[in-house]
Amino acid sequence: MHIQRLFFALALAWTCGAAQAGEPLTTVPVLDVPRYMGTWYEIAKFPNWFQRKCVGNTRANYALQADGKVQVTNRCKRESGEMDEAIGAARQIGPANSPKLQVRFAPAWLSLLPAVWGDYWVVELDDHYQWVAVSEPGRQYLWILSRTPRMEPAIYTELLARLVRKGLEVQKLEPTRQDD
Repeated sequence: MHIQRLFFALALAWTCGAAQAGEPLTTVPVLDVPRYMGTWYEIAKFPNWFQRKCVGNTRANYALQADGKVQVTNRCKRESGEMDEAIGAARQIGPANSPKLQVRFAPAWLSLLPAVWGDYWVVELDDHYQWVAVSEPGRQYLWILSRTPRMEPAIYTELLARLVRKGLEVQKLEPTRQDD
């Protein structure tokens, strides 16, 4: 699938990311991975080349596997109206409640190569796991996700203020189109 190649390239790009300016990016203190599972709708993202063919309805589904890894299924609508899908894997880095994960969309047989894994850091998270902001140490990528296709404007505005304090350039965010 075309989107799988794009997400493979994402993993490579993350590994070669530019050095960050200022303080290191901070994450939330803990992540309850089983509670994180399920569907998340993309509310906004930093523009990136690997999602350039996605025109809306972008979502991710996370499913915990028996081996402790997470299956990641990303879907988005293309201009033609068809849905594009990429299936990958995520793994936690560090202890069982670590908010730092790595994801890959490369074939499993390449998973021993560090370059195919991209950082996926949970930098902001609602106490009830209803919205999340995900980035990586270089701050080149940012996604705002929600359990519903839309977020309350006041919550979104407060989240943006928190992200600015973390050194993220929120003016680069592109809202994601959601069809009704």
